[in-house]
Amino acid sequence: MITNRFATSEYLSLPNDPGVYKFFDSEDTIIYVGKAKNLTKRVSSYFTKSSDINRKTARLVKEIESIEVVIVNSEFDALLLENSLIKEYQPKYNILLKDDKSFPSICISNERFPRIYSTRRINTSEGVYYGPYTSVKAMNGVLELIRKLYTIRTCSLNLSPANIRAGKFKVCLEYHIGNCLGPCEGLQTEEKYREDIESARHILKGNLSVVRQNYKQLMNEAASELKFEAAQQYKDKLDLLEKFQSKSLIVNPSINDIDVLGILKDQDKYYVNYMKIQHGSIKLSETIEAKSKIDEPEEEFLQILLFNLRSKFSSFSREVVTNKEISGWENVEITNPKIGDKKKLLDLSLKNSSFFRADKLRRQEESKTPTERVLEILQKDLNLQSLPKHIECFDNSNIQGTNPVSSMVCFKNGKPSKKDYRKYNIKTVVGPDDFASMREVVFRRYKHLKEEELSLPDLVIIDGGKGQLSSACESLKQLDLYGSIPIVGIAKKLEEIYYPEDEFPIHISKKSPSLKLIQHLRDEAHRFAITFHRQKRSKAAIVSELDQIAGIGPSTKKTLLQEYKSSNRIAKVPLDELSQLIGKAKAEKIYNHYNKKGSAKS
Repeated sequence: MITNRFATSEYLSLPNDPGVYKFFDSEDTIIYVGKAKNLTKRVSSYFTKSSDINRKTARLVKEIESIEVVIVNSEFDALLLENSLIKEYQPKYNILLKDDKSFPSICISNERFPRIYSTRRINTSEGVYYGPYTSVKAMNGVLELIRKLYTIRTCSLNLSPANIRAGKFKVCLEYHIGNCLGPCEGLQTEEKYREDIESARHILKGNLSVVRQNYKQLMNEAASELKFEAAQQYKDKLDLLEKFQSKSLIVNPSINDIDVLGILKDQDKYYVNYMKIQHGSIKLSETIEAKSKIDEPEEEFLQILLFNLRSKFSSFSREVVTNKEISGWENVEITNPKIGDKKKLLDLSLKNSSFFRADKLRRQEESKTPTERVLEILQKDLNLQSLPKHIECFDNSNIQGTNPVSSMVCFKNGKPSKKDYRKYNIKTVVGPDDFASMREVVFRRYKHLKEEELSLPDLVIIDGGKGQLSSACESLKQLDLYGSIPIVGIAKKLEEIYYPEDEFPIHISKKSPSLKLIQHLRDEAHRFAITFHRQKRSKAAIVSELDQIAGIGPSTKKTLLQEYKSSNRIAKVPLDELSQLIGKAKAEKIYNHYNKKGSAKS
């Protein structure tokens, strides 16, 4: 399994969706968590706006080694998830970035009539803190909602029972405009005040469903008691709450404590997004790639996968929403919703899985060399089961039926591997017989590989049509290798590709790089065979010429061939040079032979 990571140079490949991003350093430690309305624009700003960033942000950018993202459906979801991650991981730059101060948090004080206010200074003895918030705007939005829903005091007076009884305080403007109920003069009981504080606490925790249900109940009770003005006030607050929550993904906030598993399968790999939902918001999300190490049934594999994810994130939820059938779980309901809010959650999870898969495949494709892409095209064009990294191509050469030879050229990873080239003198065939010659050299080649237990090629190409291909296949059958090695033939005139036992050839587009690779192999095999054939004919011609000279034995012939290579060169060698090489007597015989022959021609 691997996490959903991107190199810092790949930030432009991020989606344009809202979400949360995590920056990791070289030690794989989370150093910063942020939220974004548009992940591409936000993350890219760290790397493109170098002139506008402060020193600490610049230091952060230098330490970023990789990036991980989670896609959500709104800025509000991103805010909730961001805060959860900051609490869990405590990244150092989420604390240090703004002038070495922590990001602001919201505090509910420990006073008799608690206040709710924002602060950058954390002192747990003074109250309970919620956050930190990386967006001051978002934090102020939460505070504004609380102040519109509840009558929470904004003053910092010491509202002790003694001070209130002594009448030390007078109500302020906040009381007269309806934002406070005057606890400073004893006009609101501590019990009623605490009820508002507890409701506000639910909002700060993200438990909007609790507050929503409470207002629904109060509205219905007021309406049943014919207190229509009060019912309308509760309805207005309920509308305000729902308007605030409508920015979030979950339409039904009663969805609580469930796991969501969006699973995509691609061949033998699974791309899985796991989300933990609490009180209608995403508390955690992670996308992974999973691959079975053994050939186990899919259902069994998914059971293990779900167990590992729930164990990793300490989940005890009683419901798992997923798009796959997973059985064998006691006390856990596995659901596959088709409509509704849970379906929206599942769609979002699958969106994360799909993006992760697409990005991984894109990065794999971009990392490939041009040669690897050509081999993949060849694999597709020839319908091969594996990538043809090792290809061998055979060709015969004989001119006017003399000196028949064959060659085998080897390409590895799309490039000539000349150390693996082989030349073959035809041993068992008399006269010009291309079919028999091909049968011989293919048999000799793969008999050797089989006996030596050397690796077989991924593809064999025969330079020739159906006849030469059939002869090669006969040798593979004799060696019990037929079917183990993919083999094709290429006809020279129309560049037709023949498969064994197929009546009609296939035609690869002349513009296809795979055909160009096949042609390269064929041309290289032909060149190598022709070169070998010429060498053999030249050597034979020299030997036959020297054989006509009396007194020149095999040892002298070998010496002359090693030194001068060809008959024409020997004919032009001065007498004194020949004398130094083979002695005066033999030199004169050779010199006189060629000079007399030259005089006769002239």
